[in-house]
Amino acid sequence: MTQIRAFIALDLPQPIQDSIEKESSRLQKILGQETIRWTPIQNMHLTLKFLGNIPNNHVDFLKQMLTQLSDSHSAFDLQIGGLGSFPSGKLIRVLWLGIQPAAELTSLQRDVDAGTARLGYEKEARAFSPHLTLGRVKQNIHPNEMQKIRNAIQTFQLGKIPSARVDSVHLYQSDLHQNGSVYTKLFSAKLS
Repeated sequence: MTQIRAFIALDLPQPIQDSIEKESSRLQKILGQETIRWTPIQNMHLTLKFLGNIPNNHVDFLKQMLTQLSDSHSAFDLQIGGLGSFPSGKLIRVLWLGIQPAAELTSLQRDVDAGTARLGYEKEARAFSPHLTLGRVKQNIHPNEMQKIRNAIQTFQLGKIPSARVDSVHLYQSDLHQNGSVYTKLFSAKLS
């Protein structure tokens, strides 16, 4: 049976994309390209549920679930707030922009997780931590470079990023390539 790699996510409205691209460019000038693989703005999204490899025939079930789920959730505003890293401030693997967890966002993510669990996908073990991945730190970098990244996270002043309306939830296919992932939107469900 053919499988695809899939996830459920929210797209970023254009005003947020434009602001993030500007802020990411500022940060890239400070940190450079050698130690961090930066996320292209067209690949940036807010993941609600990573599904992993799924059988092709599950796509229709996921579409039905998203359609039903979207009817019970209203559009809401997304607000970016702060720069951070995973897994910790000492060992940095991912640079991210945080998202203020509005009640509507948290409720939508919880319902997506519950809906996919009913379809047989594992529930999330970790608490939802809404974020946008700016970049991934390359392996085996020099300790001085890691310190430079830590300093940037602590001192970087994030410019104004406007809030924007999110009105749809999407099912994506993710294809891994040598130059990074390519995302294909398979389905969109409009929030009520």
